[in-house]
Amino acid sequence: MESKFKSLSVFEFQSKFPDIQSCSKYLAELKWKDGYKCPICSNLKYCKGIKDFDRQCTKCCHLESPTAGTLFHKVKFSLQKAFWIVYFISTNKKGMASTELSRKLQLRQKTCWLFKQKVMQAMESSNIHPLLGQVELGLFDVGYLNKTSGSKKNEKNKILLAIEKKSKGISRMYGCHLKNLKQNVLNNFVKNKVDQEATLTTHDDLLNHKIGIKKTKSNIIKFNKINRATNGLKSWFAGIHGNVKYIQYYINEYCYRYNRHLMKGEIFDDLLTRMVKHEPRPYFDIVNYAPTS
Repeated sequence: MESKFKSLSVFEFQSKFPDIQSCSKYLAELKWKDGYKCPICSNLKYCKGIKDFDRQCTKCCHLESPTAGTLFHKVKFSLQKAFWIVYFISTNKKGMASTELSRKLQLRQKTCWLFKQKVMQAMESSNIHPLLGQVELGLFDVGYLNKTSGSKKNEKNKILLAIEKKSKGISRMYGCHLKNLKQNVLNNFVKNKVDQEATLTTHDDLLNHKIGIKKTKSNIIKFNKINRATNGLKSWFAGIHGNVKYIQYYINEYCYRYNRHLMKGEIFDDLLTRMVKHEPRPYFDIVNYAPTS
């Protein structure tokens, strides 16, 4: 646990996790990194459980596995293959389609799709790291292929993007798929994603009118950063095919990856940590879950 997985190659991954045991061991180390606490009676002492790496409370005898209470809870296939899915998604710039995961791991496409949704849910913002300093907001349309009634149509969807400017670049960003342009929807996004002390600017008349953000009258070139960010997100969508219902998932994934562009080699480890800390998602919750920005 002392060393991070920087630039983890396929060979290195296979060496780190050659079997289910090694995966279970690593999850246990992540889960109880700060010590054991029984979820039933809050007792801090445990003994060895029935299986390797399980822990049993010495007070109420509650038995807990490394996967219990996480996004790996009751996974229906090999834990090692679950690790492979996280690895493939984290190490590919645009993730990996469930059809490709199915081919590589010899699992059903639906099985891969369902577990991939869990990985993408782990990419959702925690709202505890708001954008700071100079923050710029932009509103734009993005075309997205939506399947309806057996036909395909290209829909335009409103996306609100906020970027944290730093020197000549962009340090972080958050985005939101807007189902409407009501004032409270826009304000909630700003409240959750932007620090109260941040300086907000925009070149969008609607945002200026709806939520009172200062509109800069400078030349449009001054806004090349927000334009660069929106173009990057549009390019991201150009390579993705799916249902418009999950558009917020893809925005979250794009922002998650961008916000960690200086620690790309550690995304795999970060995702595993997030999945361990995340509450379980059974099938019904996955297919009916509405992701937030």
